Amino acid sequence: MNLSVSSYDDLSARIATVRDVHGERFPGGAEGRQPVHTVYVPADRFSRSTPADFGAEALRLLNTHTPGAGSFGAAFGLDPELAGPVRERVAAKLAAEPVEDVRIDFEDGYGVRDDQEEDAHVEQVVEAVAAAYQVKGLPHYWGLRVKSFTDGGHERAMRTLDGFLTALRDRLGRLPGGFTITFPKATSIDHVKLFVEFLDRLETSLGLPQGILRFEIQIETPQALMDNEEDRIGLQSFVTEAQGRITAAHFGVFDYTAALGLPPHEQRLDHPACDFARHIMQVSLAGTGVRLSDGSTNIIPRNDGPDEVNAAWAAHAAHVRHSLAHGFYQGWDLHPAHLPSRYAAVYAFHLSGVDDVIGRVRAWHEQAAGQASGVLDEPATIKALTARLRRAVDCGALDESVLPAGG
Repeated sequence: MNLSVSSYDDLSARIATVRDVHGERFPGGAEGRQPVHTVYVPADRFSRSTPADFGAEALRLLNTHTPGAGSFGAAFGLDPELAGPVRERVAAKLAAEPVEDVRIDFEDGYGVRDDQEEDAHVEQVVEAVAAAYQVKGLPHYWGLRVKSFTDGGHERAMRTLDGFLTALRDRLGRLPGGFTITFPKATSIDHVKLFVEFLDRLETSLGLPQGILRFEIQIETPQALMDNEEDRIGLQSFVTEAQGRITAAHFGVFDYTAALGLPPHEQRLDHPACDFARHIMQVSLAGTGVRLSDGSTNIIPRNDGPDEVNAAWAAHAAHVRHSLAHGFYQGWDLHPAHLPSRYAAVYAFHLSGVDDVIGRVRAWHEQAAGQASGVLDEPATIKALTARLRRAVDCGALDESVLPAGG
């Protein structure tokens, strides 16, 4: 080959450096299973049987108000062909694994108590977690939400987390897998730095492996979306300063919409202002390995009547579908009644058109995408379709056997 430039070696080396730096900042999507929800339970109400109790109550509501495929499909607006398979899967899920992720809440859902009372609830929670662990009753993911560093609760937050982990270590001799801390109302990069420093010290004093204490950050204020030091939009500074400890970013609907001044009746998950915040989260965190979670629906049945239950289900399912359409595959659930609507919406999402998805992925792996499916898929599309199937299998909407070879 005739080259007009004698050497590209210096350019090649610099290009490789840019690639490596980019790879460190954007390692790709998160690995492993992502839960479809996080169930928040106030600390004083948590017991070793709470996840199973949520499932039993959710299954009772399901069987009471949607005893068959027809009533189930009507309640959740499903295609009649999907209603039967989805209901069967939802009932099985509620019986076997109703809660995929639980967060024992010492923040807004718990409120402000005096130190003696909160210390007593920390002790109570330790015993409940230890008992659940010993009978394999902890969900796949679990953890604590501590008080915010933003509004003066920092000393109580550190005391609660320290007390919990110390007592649990003494009780079990180890930290059960799947543990995650929720760090709420993040507004300042400095708060993240200080929380990371606290976790470093805690690990050292408890004899835990360095970096084992990881956390999810809650985006609940407009300030969290801005890097005020650099005067730019983005959340990547939080991730950088967390030094690999941030696993997820969760959107807080009600604090965020209240901070914007929205009237109470407009403080809802599907408000356009929330879409704006979620899109910033997506653009800022894509490729960083940090998962995204949507917030909660605060509508629950006031009683066991069919009108109340079905109205709550309709509102919650609509919000779940809105989240899924925007690429948020996880959200918060606050009540047992949210579990049937969560799984109904998620399973219907995954099962709708799934045969076509499987066919396209298989065709790609067989090197016949254009012929077999009638669609010339790009590699990025196949990656997204495969991720969709993986999510469906992880949450119980599909069986592992449906995954194409190599997928």
